[in-house]
Amino acid sequence: MKIDLFDKIQTFLGEIKSPTTVFGRILVSLIILSLNMPNANAASRVKDIADFEGVRENILVGYGLVVGLNGTGDSLTSSPFTEQSLTAMLERLGVNTRDAETKTDNVAAVVVTATLPAFARQGTRIDVAISSIGDAESLLGGTLVVTPLLAADGEVYAVAQGSVNVAGFSAGGEAETVTKGVPTAGRIANGAIVERELGFDLASLTTLRISLRNPDFTTSRRVEQVINKYIGTDIAKSTDPSTVVLNLEGSKREDMVSLLTDIEQLMVEPDQMARVVIDEQSGIIVIGKDVKVDTVAIAQGNLTVRITETPQVSQPSPFAENGETVVVPRTNVEVTEDADRKLTVLDSGVRLQDLVDGLNALGIGPRDMISILQAIKAAGALQAEIELM
Repeated sequence: MKIDLFDKIQTFLGEIKSPTTVFGRILVSLIILSLNMPNANAASRVKDIADFEGVRENILVGYGLVVGLNGTGDSLTSSPFTEQSLTAMLERLGVNTRDAETKTDNVAAVVVTATLPAFARQGTRIDVAISSIGDAESLLGGTLVVTPLLAADGEVYAVAQGSVNVAGFSAGGEAETVTKGVPTAGRIANGAIVERELGFDLASLTTLRISLRNPDFTTSRRVEQVINKYIGTDIAKSTDPSTVVLNLEGSKREDMVSLLTDIEQLMVEPDQMARVVIDEQSGIIVIGKDVKVDTVAIAQGNLTVRITETPQVSQPSPFAENGETVVVPRTNVEVTEDADRKLTVLDSGVRLQDLVDGLNALGIGPRDMISILQAIKAAGALQAEIELM
């Protein structure tokens, strides 16, 4: 429809030749631009809603020792793995301590974790996180000694070492202790050097998959359409709700970076299922914008029973020959019922704002609202999926 209207307006402009119609020509041109301008109010870039196959991070993990602690390290009696690791490290350095009794609290066994970025090259540095696994009190002031970091395939991809930066601290005496943050965990900025690269040749791929982070048939189809429209040929094909396959046969794969850069900047309006997410533990409710309800009447009332115990002490009279002091129970029971609560009617087809206004009109809190939403769903009046976290 827009194309036909565009052609008609262009024909009309071609027939206008009078200088007095310049303002009209400008006005019509603005109309054309507004008709053909895409609605990007709710649109997102492809790079924000999807991932490219192979362009991903990898998890690394290692086991090491932090030394130089000021008496806040592991107790070797209760952390035998720390003593074994310390003995093995000293043997690698030419020091034999197997027949000697080691007593130190300046060493802590830690787990070192890191994320290897996509296409990380040898010699580049990455951040590492340090976490104590023994009974160390703090890693403040410690230094991580050489620690290999392994991936899921068991190969070493990076080596970590450096001074541990701890944000928290712990201090105290016999009667009181003050702790801020978590002193048994820290980070080392640029603390690991990449020693091995991941073998992934992007330019040699003949097909490339784009994976949606929130699978949806409509969104997958829209990604396919916007890519094909931009390229000018049907190279994208939506195969399932979470995957769009790019056929790169015959394309300029040597300029793959430019191609993927252009694709990830394309704007797509993602779609989603009408959903109500409820976290019953914290009382959090998140309602999607497409949630609708049919005509339904809601009433909510609270019954509160309050029991107060005020025991009294009964003592015998002064100078009484017989008697004893006893505790006499006194119980007060109060029952309160919110009888002034009335029915609230939600009309058919209301959206998020109407639903929230109707529930707020009842003057209820998040806990009761969770029960009401579940009751509306059970009645078949809530046209959305309820997801419990």
